[in-house]
Amino acid sequence: MQIFKRGLMEYTHKQRLQVIFGIILCMLLAAIDQTVVIPAVPAIGADLHGFAHLSWVVTAYLLTSTATTPLYGRLSDQFGRKTTLIPSIILFVIASCLCAISQTLPELVAARALQGIGGGGLFAISQAAIADVVSPRERGKYQGWLAGTWGVASTAGPVVGGWVTDHLTWRWIFWFNLPLGIAALILSQIGLRQLRQVTRGGKIDFAGAGLLTLAVTAFLLGLSWGGHTYPWLSVPVIGVFVAGFALIAALWTWEQRASTPLLPVRLFANGSFNRLVAIGFLTALIMFSAIFSLPLFFQLVFHANAAQSGWEIMPFLVASTIGAYTSGQLARKLGRTRGLMLVGLAATALGFLLLGILPDTLPLALIVAVCFAVGVGLGFILPSTLVAIQNAAPRADVGAATATLLLLRAMGGAFGATLAGTILTMRLGNAIDALGNAHHTTTPAFNPALAAAFHITFLAVAGFAAIGLLIGLKVEDVALRETIDSEPEPIAH
Repeated sequence: MQIFKRGLMEYTHKQRLQVIFGIILCMLLAAIDQTVVIPAVPAIGADLHGFAHLSWVVTAYLLTSTATTPLYGRLSDQFGRKTTLIPSIILFVIASCLCAISQTLPELVAARALQGIGGGGLFAISQAAIADVVSPRERGKYQGWLAGTWGVASTAGPVVGGWVTDHLTWRWIFWFNLPLGIAALILSQIGLRQLRQVTRGGKIDFAGAGLLTLAVTAFLLGLSWGGHTYPWLSVPVIGVFVAGFALIAALWTWEQRASTPLLPVRLFANGSFNRLVAIGFLTALIMFSAIFSLPLFFQLVFHANAAQSGWEIMPFLVASTIGAYTSGQLARKLGRTRGLMLVGLAATALGFLLLGILPDTLPLALIVAVCFAVGVGLGFILPSTLVAIQNAAPRADVGAATATLLLLRAMGGAFGATLAGTILTMRLGNAIDALGNAHHTTTPAFNPALAAAFHITFLAVAGFAAIGLLIGLKVEDVALRETIDSEPEPIAH
């Protein structure tokens, strides 16, 4: 098979921007569809007469997009980013149309699952394409665009979904993906034309993909069922978690024998790689715990309404984008990311510790300021781990390494939201009366029972950030490559 190389020639700033802007819309589509449908769920249930399993409208997309992310990363390594991205966009658009015309809840859930399969490709290939045109040392400079896209999607998704549902119908949430998808297809192809075409071929690891899909499905089912459909210690919940670990063991055994493994085992022989993906998992756990608990904290403790709580969490989300941009600029100057990760983890741990111990009688503005600091800390970590992992991975495995991190982040996010929900549910079980009174209170009176539940949640999250900091101390301080193809060399101590 012919390989076209560009040698060590670097891309120009204009060419890099063409690639980045070409894939930003792809990332926006995949990210916003995780949250845009949430406000429409009640309307969907009323229209399709299916309230019993409405959570699957959200869960089906999460399951398939998470499970297919590593597959797309590996396929893009083998057959090229552009070749792999086209089918994923087309599939995403077709599935969106199927969602819009669904007449029953099972039809909608099936279409959402299909949409997630396309969405997984949009995530993985977009992130890997950045590594093709920007050296690790320069990459942080451009990661701010991607971090901003993610921030816009996570913030705008529920707002857009609610407005469309109220003023049009929930079906327009999916119809809008048709023109956006076509635009993404055109812009991504214009951008990805700048990439050198590198195709390595090889067999597709269908067995590995199947095992991974089943394992991820088992874990996410356990998280979805636990505490809601079944008790956490029930046979179904424990059973799917045991099955998940058994499938991971089977996947590990298979990947050591596969000729073109979905998740190359050689990546996990690198201690720093293992620590970095662990930090990625913990960072997503922390971030989604915050996204889940902070709006509730503002509503139930400070008695803000839904709109007010949205504005009060906005500084946290904006700060994460500011932190990502700042860390990217610093990484470019310093030529390394380990110190930036450690600063971010320390700031995050300290911020959540303060949220856990500060009295709630303090002015709300001070609490929002602490949340802003936490957001900046998380912003320091997110791009730093991605750049460090892409820097550590061999050139042939950049897509697989990127997809592995994205998979662990997705799992960490699911665990984080579930963790926060579980702690709050357990603690608020003793404060139901206070919770009921909160809805009828018009002044932000201090409520110690509700506050205690959130303090425990914040302290638990601070503990996970501290664990991430301890892991980060053992990450090797490796110089970021200044060219796309060269290999990293450890910095002398």
